[in-house]
Amino acid sequence: MGLCEPTHRATGAGLSADPYAMTLAQLALTLVPLGYIDQARVRCSEALSEARRLRHALTLANVLLRANLFDWFIRTAEAQRGTEELLALSTEHDFPLFLGWATALRGWGLVTLGEAREGLVLLKRGLTAVRATGAVAGTSRQYLWLAQACAVLDQPIQGLDHLADAAEIIETKEERAFEVELHRLRGNLLRATGDRSAAEQSYHQALAIAKRQSAKLWELRAAASLARLWCDQGKRTAARDLLAPVYCWFTEGFDTPVLQEAKALLDELA
Repeated sequence: MGLCEPTHRATGAGLSADPYAMTLAQLALTLVPLGYIDQARVRCSEALSEARRLRHALTLANVLLRANLFDWFIRTAEAQRGTEELLALSTEHDFPLFLGWATALRGWGLVTLGEAREGLVLLKRGLTAVRATGAVAGTSRQYLWLAQACAVLDQPIQGLDHLADAAEIIETKEERAFEVELHRLRGNLLRATGDRSAAEQSYHQALAIAKRQSAKLWELRAAASLARLWCDQGKRTAARDLLAPVYCWFTEGFDTPVLQEAKALLDELA
């Protein structure tokens, strides 16, 4: 993450975040891309419970940020409530880094609720605040949010520019956790420009990286994006043959929008 790394067990007054709570939260973020969504949900809940039990502000801020990112991964209804708590906590304790992240998260929430223009403003404000602290690591995902907001606003060229910024951070900082999403989103934006050939190439690149990383959730998203493209081209059988085995790998998390949308697409292709 590149955020306030824990060094010792927090007692409530120390400056370092509690390592046990942080480990639980980070484990949740690791389990989600691997496809173990329900197990990740349990670990995230445990991390929040531990952070609240400790009554240690910096630990709670760290865990809340990771919990919000977890909610972003699987797009849960709790995301906005957690963002508001992180905003309030960061303001109360003067945590500029977390305030910047909370601002960006609020912006992303607005984008998902259909208020993309307002969300884009907050995303940019949040990113500026985070970078003002000197932080670079972890911000690649904020550039991904900016790109997605531009996609919603039918601004694919601007979105591609934000992806270029994300790609630079991914390469220089070796942040490979969101590399799959980078290529999948690039495919979506290229498709919006009308370049379906380049879009398909980006989707294939996303799939290859997802398989190499065993990132099943990202693989499902990439497979669904490519399947939609093929469906539009009349390649319905190929689309289903691509998506079905990835979806059938999952044994949990079927209440999440990502899996529900994949299932709906498979039903459409049946």
